[in-house]
This record gives sequence, structure tokens and C-alpha cells, in this order.
Amino acid sequence: MIDPRQVADALVVAERERKALPPFTDDHPDFDVEAAYEAQRLFVLAKADAGDAIVGAKLGLTSRAKQQAMNVDAPLYGTVTASMLAPYGQPLDLTALIHPRVEPEIAFLLGRDLTGPATVTSVLAATEAVFAAVDVLDSRYQDFRFRLPDVVADNASAGLFLLGPQARRPGELEDLRLTGCVVRGDGDVVYTAAGAAVMGHPAASVAWLANRLAERGERLPAGSLVFSGGLTAPVPLRAGHSVSAEFDGLGTVEVHA
Repeated sequence: MIDPRQVADALVVAERERKALPPFTDDHPDFDVEAAYEAQRLFVLAKADAGDAIVGAKLGLTSRAKQQAMNVDAPLYGTVTASMLAPYGQPLDLTALIHPRVEPEIAFLLGRDLTGPATVTSVLAATEAVFAAVDVLDSRYQDFRFRLPDVVADNASAGLFLLGPQARRPGELEDLRLTGCVVRGDGDVVYTAAGAAVMGHPAASVAWLANRLAERGERLPAGSLVFSGGLTAPVPLRAGHSVSAEFDGLGTVEVHA
């Protein structure tokens, strides 16, 4: 099996030089998810060692359709760092990305530590605010082609993240499962969805992550931003174009390139 350090080092270079790699599993079919999470840890550690603060986490493969497409039965997770948070309302600099794609998400800001065993109820109780959000995915693999261990190692395709301008307490919204979202590309409707597209309730994916971390003796600390997973399929983002995600009760996040 390929060494996780080799994987992490290659991903660091690919991200820095914007040069996509072939998936590691092409030549190393025995590269497994456990080794991939170690590679992810080392990939993120390189960012932290360079002064990039860890601010939260992201979920991926949170819908049944996406899980079936990847032949898995659970989500995956990655780490969000401060440099990944893009300023709201400003055009994105695509020169730092390889092939960005946009997914609408609901983000959770934790007001207190969240540990397992966690449930939807305990996640909502620990949440200080929720936001409309956009995850700008950016796989380091050629043609966005990968298997599960590859994408885990690649920090769940984390690129950039944008938070909407409205912070709402969960109790101020009727039901996050029913929070509707309309995604537009250059003004045209591309997708519609609701919060229930993420594991039946977006807080369910946050609970899953807290429970997964608890197995490793870890927790989600107060102040963490957790991006709960894409409500729709991703939309490619190209220079000179825009994608927007409008959420009921949470406002609109616009991405301009």
C-alpha cells in the first residue's frame, strides 16, 4: 500500500501548483479509507504548520444518491481552515483552484462543545447559529475522477467556503428539513432542494460527524463551523460566470468568478 505521507505530500504539491493528479487508487488499489484519513490528517497538518488555523469541518456524500453512486453507506468528512473562508460578496479568484464546482449547504456554528453520542436534538441545542452557505469544491484529481479513499485523502475535495449574510438560531426557523433552496447558474434555475436532502435533516450529518470523532476520542469544539453537506449536485464554476443559492429564511449566497 502507498504510504499516507506520500499521498499527503503529493496532494500538497498538486494544490500549490494547481496540477491535477491521477487518483492514487489507479496504481494502488489497496489504498484504503483508514490510510486515506491518515493522509488527510497529514495534508491538513501541512496547512496548520504553515499557519492556517483550523476553524471547522465539512461533510460529503451525505445524500443516498451520492452514496449509491460511490457504493458506500456513510458520509465522509474533511477539515475547514481559515484560508478556505472566502469573503462574502467579493468575486472568487479562480487562479488558486483547479476545477471548482459549487454546492449549496447549510452551515452550523457551534456555541458549545459537541461530543458523542450526538443526535439531531443535541446538535440543534449546541448550535449558536445556522447560515446559508456554499461549498466551492476543488478536487485535486484529474477530471474530478476518484474513488472513496482518494477523495477522503483529498480532504473531501475542500476548496473554498462562503457563508451567507444572515445568522439565524435554529429555533427561529420552522424546520431545517423543510428549508428550501434554489440554485441558479447565471440566473437560470439549475436545481431545487430542501434541507432533508442531507440525511433526512442537515443536523443529522453533524451528529454523525460528532459520533465518528467520538470513536477517536475527539470532539467538535465550541466555535466550530460545520458545513453539513451538499443539498444538490455540484455546479461547475467558470470565469465570468455566477452561481447563486437562495435559501428560505437564510438569504442568498452568490458566487461570482
